[in-house]
Amino acid sequence: MTAENDTTEQLYDVLVPPGVPQKLIIEISRKFDVKVVERKERLSFANMEGDERNLLAFRGKLDVVQEVEKYMKDQLMAYIEK
Repeated sequence: MTAENDTTEQLYDVLVPPGVPQKLIIEISRKFDVKVVERKERLSFANMEGDERNLLAFRGKLDVVQEVEKYMKDQLMAYIEK
């Protein structure tokens, strides 16, 4: 999670890992008070060292994005364990 500067309130981002099902992204954006935004991030693994990619993120207040992060992890684990 990273903070994003805003004049009225501090907002935070939770990056959406590549490969997250589109259905889950839509579900989270409807269920929680967050916006889906694009963020340019440097990748640092495998043969992508230093590459920059536009990744999706959920942006919102700290308490909300913490809930989103937990919910997303729980849903992905349930999906994997099917």
